Amino acid sequence: MSRGRLITLEGGEGAGKSTVLVAVQERLAGHGIDVIATREPGGTALGEAVRALVLDPAQAGISAESELLLMFAARAQLVREVVLPALDAGRWVLSDRYTDASHAYQGGGRGQPPERIDQLAAWAAPVVPDLSLLLDLPVATGLARAGQRGSADRIEREGAEFFERVRNAYRERAAADPARFRVIDASQPVQAVRAEAIAAIDAYVAAQAGRA
Repeated sequence: MSRGRLITLEGGEGAGKSTVLVAVQERLAGHGIDVIATREPGGTALGEAVRALVLDPAQAGISAESELLLMFAARAQLVREVVLPALDAGRWVLSDRYTDASHAYQGGGRGQPPERIDQLAAWAAPVVPDLSLLLDLPVATGLARAGQRGSADRIEREGAEFFERVRNAYRERAAADPARFRVIDASQPVQAVRAEAIAAIDAYVAAQAGRA
């Protein structure tokens, strides 16, 4: 049995990751691939508890260091409870955010050193994504969309400068690893974004089949 693949969706606030995730999951299933979807932080009982904590506006005093460690605590559990067992069973995993999100939010946004994040990733989450779709859009557009969802969580309440740093960190990571990343203009209408994501998935699946 061949090992499964880890595909991640990344992007800032209002990028439309949830909508794209559904489309990608359906497309992969249409290719006959056994795929499961998860999210970060979350995906396990521990991860969902961490998610509730770090996104709670009442927890405004969480330090940058604590936030980073909490994210990796949730991630470590997800990798061991969900990701690795699925990959070992030949299943594909589709994750709404993964380690690149820590480089963007806790690194670019909070100023945590990239070397520290890399060390945590190597120890707590040593599975590197096979393909990452980055949904990129201007911060003002993303925040306007996110504002339509209702009350903002603790991270969504950050200012535009924070999210500009997040976006820049994402774009820098994508530029540094073009073999893994596919950057999609998420400011387009949702149908166009979904179409680009599906095209990227089709191309990746075809490439994998060609290597078999």
